[in-house]
Amino acid sequence: MLSEMCSPRMTYRPLNPEDWPFYLAVSQDRSVMKYICDPRSAEEIRTRSFDVRLPEWEKGCQHWLCLVMEEKASGLPAGFCGFIDRGDGIAEFGFIVAAHAQEKGYGRESLHATIRLCFEHLDYRRLVATVTAGNAASRRTLLSAGFVQEGTLRQNFFLDGAWQDDWIFGLLKQEYRP
Repeated sequence: MLSEMCSPRMTYRPLNPEDWPFYLAVSQDRSVMKYICDPRSAEEIRTRSFDVRLPEWEKGCQHWLCLVMEEKASGLPAGFCGFIDRGDGIAEFGFIVAAHAQEKGYGRESLHATIRLCFEHLDYRRLVATVTAGNAASRRTLLSAGFVQEGTLRQNFFLDGAWQDDWIFGLLKQEYRP
């Protein structure tokens, strides 16, 4: 079980029940969730998104490792990052940065910390990420960390009343540069 990890400006720890108010606030912020999902009720967020991320994580389990990103300087939460084991040495990465913490490089910093964890400590061979087309900030973040845009899944995700394309990114362990 991962207890905590750090990067220059952030500490990352597993999600716990006390994080519910922050998780709910971020999950209901339309500016943050624009490319992630349509509005949901608190009950749906709790049962379908939050509670399923609370069990202890170990490599090979079928739920997301959800890490709370906390600013070292203030101790305040800034967002969430993590991954899910997709089998065959592949992990799918994701991150959400709260509105108040955006444009500070926290997404990039969390991505680098998670890449290091996955490749250096958990021995994954490949990382993947899926981004809704149009999310230029997430695309830039992934490309800056060495991910390659491997393709587009056309009309793959229903969001905001229409079918959206998804961009697919990948990073191989042998391409990783710490």
